[in-house]
Amino acid sequence: MMSIDDDAAIGEGDLVASPPKIEVPEDVAEAIRTLIRWTGDDPTREGLLDTPKRVARAWREYCSGYGDDPGHLLSRVFEEVGGYDEIVLLRDIPFQSHCEHHMAPIIGKAHIAYLPDNHVVGISKLARVLHAFARRLQVQERLTAEVADCIWTHLKPRGVAVVIEASHACMTARGVRTPGVSMVTSRVMGIFRDDERSRKEVLALMGM
Repeated sequence: MMSIDDDAAIGEGDLVASPPKIEVPEDVAEAIRTLIRWTGDDPTREGLLDTPKRVARAWREYCSGYGDDPGHLLSRVFEEVGGYDEIVLLRDIPFQSHCEHHMAPIIGKAHIAYLPDNHVVGISKLARVLHAFARRLQVQERLTAEVADCIWTHLKPRGVAVVIEASHACMTARGVRTPGVSMVTSRVMGIFRDDERSRKEVLALMGM
């Protein structure tokens, strides 16, 4: 009988296969043990023995965006679009990030739109750009600006609009402890900034 943990027995297309575990430096693991002690628990008890390595690997995943080049994601464009020259919008893109002030989760959704000028980009690339910036220590205002600026610089559209709605655990789970609150940030560029009619159109399409 095959064990689910037997990596050698898992086929290439089997979704239960997991990536190889990264090595965790001892000083990183010890730093997490120190934090556990500081909270009042014992890092040597059974339930916490493997926690330092798990936490370290989780944070490598949470911050994997530092290894991405968001601009490169927009390098391949398509010009055969049948003369399409209206708004392209990807709405309700879920994302997770972490606040750089408390390293607490930021969970929300983004709406990304642009008005193409002769070419378009694969729609999945818009979500990938968002995730490349979100998987870093962030503040929502900067995340919004970085996504918009990247699309503006590398895709060179006639307009860009990015709206992000998110909840912040640094506010809902600590401090003022006010759940159910969401923060909305936006950045509009090009025709969406200069032309009120175009701005209203794109925001209406986003449901704002």
